[in-house]
Amino acid sequence: MVLKAAGRARVARSTARRLWGRLIDRIAFHEWDEGAVLMVFGGVIGVAVGLGVVGFYRLVDLAYQGFAVIPMRRLGTFENAFYRPLLTAAGLWVAWALVRHSHIPDGQNVPDVQLAVAKRGGDVPVRPVAVRTVASAVTLGSGGSAGSEGPVAVLGAALGSVLGKLFRFPTRNLKILVGCGAAAGISGAFNAPFAGAFFALEEVLGTFSVGAFSPVVIASVLGSVTARAFLGDESVVRVPAYDAVESWALVLLYPLLGIACGAVGAFYSRVYFQSARWFSQLPGPTWLRPVVGGALVGALALTASGLLAGDGHLHIPMDQLARLSWYFLLFVTLVKIIMTAVTLGAGGSGGVFTPTLLVGATLGTGLGLLLQLALPNVAVNPVAFGLVGMAGLVSGANRAPITAIFMVFEITDDYGLVLPLMIVSVLAYAVSRKLTPHGLYDGWLAARNETLAHGADRALMERILVAQALDREAVTVLPEATLAEVVAATGRARQMDLPVVDEGRVLLGVIHYPDLRAALMDRGELAGVLVAADLAEPIEAAQPEQTLRDALRTMNARAYDAIPVVTTAGGDSYVGMISRADLLAAYERELLEEV
Repeated sequence: MVLKAAGRARVARSTARRLWGRLIDRIAFHEWDEGAVLMVFGGVIGVAVGLGVVGFYRLVDLAYQGFAVIPMRRLGTFENAFYRPLLTAAGLWVAWALVRHSHIPDGQNVPDVQLAVAKRGGDVPVRPVAVRTVASAVTLGSGGSAGSEGPVAVLGAALGSVLGKLFRFPTRNLKILVGCGAAAGISGAFNAPFAGAFFALEEVLGTFSVGAFSPVVIASVLGSVTARAFLGDESVVRVPAYDAVESWALVLLYPLLGIACGAVGAFYSRVYFQSARWFSQLPGPTWLRPVVGGALVGALALTASGLLAGDGHLHIPMDQLARLSWYFLLFVTLVKIIMTAVTLGAGGSGGVFTPTLLVGATLGTGLGLLLQLALPNVAVNPVAFGLVGMAGLVSGANRAPITAIFMVFEITDDYGLVLPLMIVSVLAYAVSRKLTPHGLYDGWLAARNETLAHGADRALMERILVAQALDREAVTVLPEATLAEVVAATGRARQMDLPVVDEGRVLLGVIHYPDLRAALMDRGELAGVLVAADLAEPIEAAQPEQTLRDALRTMNARAYDAIPVVTTAGGDSYVGMISRADLLAAYERELLEEV
């Protein structure tokens, strides 16, 4: 009976798959306008992800009730202070145990989605994301310092990926649907549709192409509208009234804030990754790591007079921050960085974008208050500094300057802040890159030996090797070739530059066309005695194991149209030439294979 039931189930599944395949073939998306189809599916994804954001926050509320409200209801002030770190430790242990016992791989964060877009064709598996989403809700609800944007963006990306695979979208469109889901998640969490769209385009897809822009924007708008219908229109940042930004402050004071945001962003990145290494080396059983980390996070939260002990939802009370002392705010900045690093390094789950906003707000407001004391005769506005500081930290730590500018502008709706936002974001980005090679997102990838230039176009360039694109039959000349022989070889060559290679296949240099032309016109009687070795110039070469992006970078830096390819196994042994045309042809071949 059991075998017969199993057989009937297999037949039913096979029939269902066959009928679904016929349905998809009948719909035949390829006969519709591709852009219209993507926009329709972008809208569907936006609504679905908006509902997912609501569900995620309900899970956070449930965890908050279980780990904070109910246990603390009958405790006095002293008992509350004593038990809160223990409850946070319990919450981080539960989140860690959920992930560990589900046997899911490392990841399910924004960098992992970048990796899926760049190297996995947009494939974001659902089960690991679902487990990580629940673990993130427990982490946030129990008092852990993490962000909600990571879980909802990844949840949205997974929903977009599932829908795209279900309807058999080609790879290039599947990636766009993943971006739609991420955009809807961010916009739903922050009520910021423009910021959600630009986050997906800048960080997830890495492209602002017309084909991706429209469906991503539609998904972002509908994600925000759907989430707000259930969660309300309250902004995550309570912005009090503040004076307009004076023009002289743009030149003298905001650059100081940009430099400070870049330096703190670099410090934030270093502490974050060092915390993960420290906890991985902690002696004792692995279950002890989240317990120790959670207790430390809960204890640190008590030092901030309730400012860092929230309910799992992001609230940045700018009106309250402006009434605190500058040194306390800078202390809170440091504490929040440590809490976030410890939470995620010890085994908790969640994002890093949301804590970065709070760090930027406290840093900017604290520096504004300090400048107010240092310059008593100058009208310095701490609230404006705090708002712009949020964008500066996101730009410096997360390496997302465009998203940072749009998010704070959407929150404030103040055109007077646009120039400060641009100045501080650009400076913070430049300073942070100077101080540390990786931010919070690309650092996670670098730790796993992934050096993505995320986005579809650049990802292809990173994946194709020079060995797959070079011309091994390119015309060469011997060092002793006469000028006439060089000219004749030029006529047979595909590229304008001729490599000079000796009989042992060692590259001696390259003859550039302008030098050859000058030899023919200006050398007079010497033209008859010149040989190829006299005209050869040293040139920076590529190697077969390098990527097309490396080769293109070399060409662009020296304005070359083609460069030789050598292997250093036996000296500069010549292999072939690679030109811009070869590079483009290899790129197009790979692109067609992905369609």
